[in-house]
Amino acid sequence: MKQQRSARKINWFVLGLIGLALLAIGAYIWSTILMDSTPSYRSPLANTPPTPGQALGAPVTRRVVVVLIDALRYDTSINSNVMPFLNNLRTQGASAAMHSQPPSFSAPGWTTILTGAWPDINDSQLFNPPDEFSVRSFTQDNLFATAQRAGLKTAVSGYLWFEGMLAKSGVNASFYTPSEDNAADIEVVAAALPWLTEDYQLVLIHLDQVDSAGHYEGGPRNPNWNAAATRADSLLSEIVAQLDLKQDTVMVISDHGQIDRGGHGGPEPITLVEPFVLAGAGVVPGNYGNVNMVDIAPTLAALLGTNIPASNQGHVLTNMLTLTSEQDLAIQNALKAQQSHLFAAYTKAIGSIASIGSGEIVSATQATMNQARLTRLGSERIWRNVLAAFLAILPGYLLFLRKDKKVLWLMVGAVLYVLLFNLRYAVIDGLTYSLASFNQGAVYLFVYSATTAAVVVVLAWLVPMFGLRAFKAGPRKAAETALSYLWFTLYLLALPILLSFAINGLTVTWTLPEFYSLFIGLLSLIQSMIVAALGLLLVGVSAGIGWLAGRRA
Repeated sequence: MKQQRSARKINWFVLGLIGLALLAIGAYIWSTILMDSTPSYRSPLANTPPTPGQALGAPVTRRVVVVLIDALRYDTSINSNVMPFLNNLRTQGASAAMHSQPPSFSAPGWTTILTGAWPDINDSQLFNPPDEFSVRSFTQDNLFATAQRAGLKTAVSGYLWFEGMLAKSGVNASFYTPSEDNAADIEVVAAALPWLTEDYQLVLIHLDQVDSAGHYEGGPRNPNWNAAATRADSLLSEIVAQLDLKQDTVMVISDHGQIDRGGHGGPEPITLVEPFVLAGAGVVPGNYGNVNMVDIAPTLAALLGTNIPASNQGHVLTNMLTLTSEQDLAIQNALKAQQSHLFAAYTKAIGSIASIGSGEIVSATQATMNQARLTRLGSERIWRNVLAAFLAILPGYLLFLRKDKKVLWLMVGAVLYVLLFNLRYAVIDGLTYSLASFNQGAVYLFVYSATTAAVVVVLAWLVPMFGLRAFKAGPRKAAETALSYLWFTLYLLALPILLSFAINGLTVTWTLPEFYSLFIGLLSLIQSMIVAALGLLLVGVSAGIGWLAGRRA
C-alpha cells in the first residue's frame, strides 16, 4: 500500500514537471500570437467599405486649415501661460473638450479624425507603423478623398506617415518629414504657408514636437513639455496670421494625450481628451462643452460642402456653424443616407440582423450598431465565460476541501510573488497597466516583465521553503514543496488570463478588445511563461539544497 501511495506521489510530481514545461511553451505561443494579432487587426469593413454619397453643395468657407498638434493634452492647451495664442483664438471661436477612444496612438487617431469612424471600423493600424514602408493606406472614405471628388485642391505638411496613409486619397501638394523636433516643425510650417495664400481649400498642418518632448524629454511634467507647447503655439500664430478669418476657417486639435511619465497608446483617460478649437468663417463662437473625435470629419465636410465620409460615425456640429435652413436640411438628409449605408455594410459584415431604432439618426444608428456588436460578442462569450469560470473556481475549491495548513505557506509565497511584481511595476517604476508605459515596443515589454518575474519568483520561493522547513525534509520533499509553490503562483497568474480570455477571446479578431483586461492578461501570460520555465530549475535547485541539507545533518 505504501509503495502504491509513493508511486502515485511520484506520478503527480512527474506530471507537475511536465505541466510546467508545457505551460511555458503554451504561454510563449499564446502571448506571441496575441501580440501579433493586435497590430494585425482589420476592420469588418476593410474590404467592403460603404459607398460615398453625394456632395452637400456650396461650402460655408473659402478654405479650412487643420492644425494638428500631436499629443497636445487638453490641460496643457488651456494653460494661457503656455499657449497664449491658442487661448486667445479659443475666445474668438468655438471650443470644446474632444474625446477619443483607445488605442491612443497617432495612426488610429489620425484615421479617426479624417474618416469620422472609430478605430473599431476605420481600419487604421492599431499601433503606429514601425517604419514608413509599413504604413497602411486608408481603406475607408476620408476628407481628402471627399475633397478630391468635389474638385477641391488639398495640401498636407507633416510627418511622413501621412504620405502613405493618404496615398490613394488625392493630395495636390505636400511636404513630409521624418523628424519630430522643433526644426522639423519650422520646416513643416514654412512649406505650408504659401498654400494659405493660394487656391487650396483643405490644408492639414501637423506639428510633432510636443509628442517628441513627451517621449524623449521627460514627459508632460517636465518643463521641456511646456516649452515645446509654447513653440508650437508660436508656429500656430504664424499660420493664422496668413488667414483671413472672415473668409477662412482654422481648426486646432490633437490626436491623443500622454501620461505624466510620457507615452501613450493605452486607455488612460488623460490620453483620450484633446483640445478642440474652431474659429473663422462659418463658426458660431462659444464654449460647447464636449465633442467626439468622430465629429471632426463630418463637420469639416459640412464646411467644405463635400460628401460626408462614408464610414462616418459622428455628428455634424451644426450648432457651431452658421448654416441656412437649406444647408441644414441637406446635411440631415445626407446623414440619413450615409448612416443607412454604413449600418447596412456593418451589420452585413458581422452577420447581424438588426434595424435602426427611432431618434436622432446618428445616435440611433450608432446605438443599434453597438448593440449588434454586443449581441455577437455576447453569443461568443457564453462558452468562454463558462470555461473560464470553471477553470478559475475548481482549483480553489479543491484546495478549500483539503484544509491543509501547509497550503497557507504556499499561498503566502504565491501572493508575495504577485505583490512584489506589482510593487516594482506600479509603485517603484510607476508604470501603468497599458501600452502607454511601453512605447519602446513589445520587446521591451517582454524583457521587463520577464526579468522582473524571474527575480521575484525566486524571492517569493524562499518564503514557503523556509516556512515549511522543506529543505530539512530532504530532496524529495523540497522539490515537491517548490513545485506546489510554483503551481499556486501560476494559479493566481491564471486568473487575469482567464478574465481576458472570457472578455476578449484567445486573440484579437473581428472587433477591438477591452484594452485593460487584454494588457493585464498579456502581462500575466509573459509572467506565467517565465515562472513555469524558471520553475523547472527551481525544483531542481530545491532538491539539491535538500540533499545537501540531509548530508550535513
